[in-house]
Amino acid sequence: MTTNPVFVALDTTDLDYALQLAAKVRPHVGGFKLGLEFFVANGPAGVRAFEDAGLPVFLDLKFHDIPNTVAGAARAAAALGTSIINVHAGGGQAMMKAALDAARDVSPRTKVIAVTVLTSMADGELPTIGVSGSASDQVLRLARLTQAAGLDGVVCSAHEIVALRAALGPDFMLVVPGIRPAGSDVGDQSRVMGPAQAHGAGASILVIGRPITQAPDPQKAARDIAQSLGF
Repeated sequence: MTTNPVFVALDTTDLDYALQLAAKVRPHVGGFKLGLEFFVANGPAGVRAFEDAGLPVFLDLKFHDIPNTVAGAARAAAALGTSIINVHAGGGQAMMKAALDAARDVSPRTKVIAVTVLTSMADGELPTIGVSGSASDQVLRLARLTQAAGLDGVVCSAHEIVALRAALGPDFMLVVPGIRPAGSDVGDQSRVMGPAQAHGAGASILVIGRPITQAPDPQKAARDIAQSLGF
């Protein structure tokens, strides 16, 4: 990979703060991730505010509904100029295909990826939602379904990177949250890994939030991570 794989997660309701933070870390990251918290507070106008930021935007809304509804949402999301949007793989192949077709109708360059198992979930929680086997098993099952639907990649934890690379090939996008540099608080994440280790294992994009955004000096934190990755 020749570009910085770090997408900083701007998980805040404050648009001005998000833009200020983005300006500070921009030289040291490869993109921005805007999620539910940001979107509910700021809507499409908030996403459009990043059009001039000069970096790709991953709009992380995790659509999960009937195919027609998800298609409409994906179409609207792609129209905002986003580089990556996502759905829940658990919605099934027809739903994922509907999202992909709708997004590509609007923006052929927008990547559509699917969430497999949330990185906040550990093996012991899966039986409570009717899933037998390990998180790794479920991630691989859903990733195969995602690839069969024609999507560009999946969101997974760092611990599934090696298995997914082997099973799905070198070109399938692996977007990895739960990245925690040494000494960082893991917070509500269960399946975590350091940035250099995850990147070396084959992650396409590293989504990093609190270790940058809540650092005493976010610019330095972003720069240190970039340097640890050779960027």
